[in-house]
Amino acid sequence: MLNDFFIRALVAGAGVALVTGPLGCFIVWRRMAYFGDTLSHAALLGVALAFLLEVDVTLAVFAVSVVIALLLLALQRRASLSADSLLGLLSHSALALGLVALAFMTWVRIDLMGLLFGDILAVSKTDIAVVYAGGGLVLAVLAFIWKPLFAATVNPELAAAEGMRPARANLIFMLLLAVVVAIAMKIVGVLLITALLIIPAATARRFAAGPEHMAVFAAVAGVLAVVAGLFASLEWDTPSGPSIVVAALAFFIVSLLHLGDRRKAGGPS
Repeated sequence: MLNDFFIRALVAGAGVALVTGPLGCFIVWRRMAYFGDTLSHAALLGVALAFLLEVDVTLAVFAVSVVIALLLLALQRRASLSADSLLGLLSHSALALGLVALAFMTWVRIDLMGLLFGDILAVSKTDIAVVYAGGGLVLAVLAFIWKPLFAATVNPELAAAEGMRPARANLIFMLLLAVVVAIAMKIVGVLLITALLIIPAATARRFAAGPEHMAVFAAVAGVLAVVAGLFASLEWDTPSGPSIVVAALAFFIVSLLHLGDRRKAGGPS
C-alpha cells in the first residue's frame, strides 16, 4: 500500500503536468525554451528575497519572474542585443544574484538541492491546493487567450491586422509562465521546470493532429512522466525530480520511434 506522502506527490506532480503541458506547447512552437529557463533561474532570486523580506516564497518567486519578464520586454525594445543574448544575461545574472544573496544570509538554513531539483515527496495538502488553484486559473486564462495567442505565434503581423492584440496576449502568456514557475518550483525545482515544460510538449508533437490535440497530449505525457518517474524513484531510490524528467525523456525517445515522418498539424513548425 502506498504511503500518504507518495500519494500527495503523485497528485501534486499530476497537477503541475496538467498545466505545463499546454503552456509548453507554446514554448515549443515559439522556440522560447531559453525564456522558460530564464524564469526558472530567476526563481532562486525570488527565494532569496522571500527570506530577506520575510514574505511568502511563492509570491516572491512570482513577483521576481514577472519583473524579469517585463525587463526582457523593455530591453528588447531598447537594447541592440539579440533576444538570446538578453535571455542569457538575465538568466545567469538572476541565478548568480540569488546564490550570492543566500550566501550572505548566514542566519538562513535552506535546502539548496531541494530548491534546484525539487522535493516533491515533501509536498503538503496546502501545496497541492496551491498547485490546483493556481493551475486551474492558468488554464482558464490560457483557454481565454488561446485564439489570439496562437494567431500571434503563427503570424504576429496578421494577428495585429485582425485586431487580436498579440502584444497583450504575449504579455499575459509571460505572466502565466511566471505563475507556473512559482507553483512548480517546490515540485521539480528551479533547474527542472523548463524540462517539464518542453519535453512532454515535444513528445506530444509527434502524435498530435492539431494544436488543441497537442496541448491535451502534452498534459497526458507530463502526467505519465510524473507517475513513471515517481514509481521509478520509489523502486530504485533515485531523486524524485530528476527521475520525473528522465521518465519524460524516455517517453520522448519512444516517440521518435513513431512511424511516419509526415508533417503534423500540431502547431507552427
